[in-house]
Amino acid sequence: MAELVEQYDEAMFAFSTGDYDAAIARLQAVLERDPVFFDAQLALGVALYRKGDYAAAVVEGLKAERLRPGEQLAHTNLSLFYMKTGDRAAAEHHALRARVASWKEGSQKTRAGTEPLPPPDPELQLARPRPEPVKISAKFPDMPWKKKQS
Repeated sequence: MAELVEQYDEAMFAFSTGDYDAAIARLQAVLERDPVFFDAQLALGVALYRKGDYAAAVVEGLKAERLRPGEQLAHTNLSLFYMKTGDRAAAEHHALRARVASWKEGSQKTRAGTEPLPPPDPELQLARPRPEPVKISAKFPDMPWKKKQS
């Protein structure tokens, strides 16, 4: 597994330097050895998109979506890929699914996507200063808009 991660890192370095052909080749090599490597699948779609091969980017993006159907980034990428292919309806569909996934993610706050996080330990919380008490005076401020009685 460490070797696959190293290959993935090399692919991402090639991607970051703009060498999309090398990144695509390395990502495909990683996916041949581990077809469920989600990050590599996601990155392959983006690399193809950056190269301008939008149809292939959609195909790879759909594979990433199958690996993690509720993943916000997979749907965001698919929305972008479909816009470039001219399929506005599919782009809007995936944009909506990305938004729904972000809402779910925000409400569930899971660890590694599997179990809910426990509530925070009150003893580990930072001490917060107590707010100043509100002082109410019996005297109200002057009201310049009212006429003074003489």
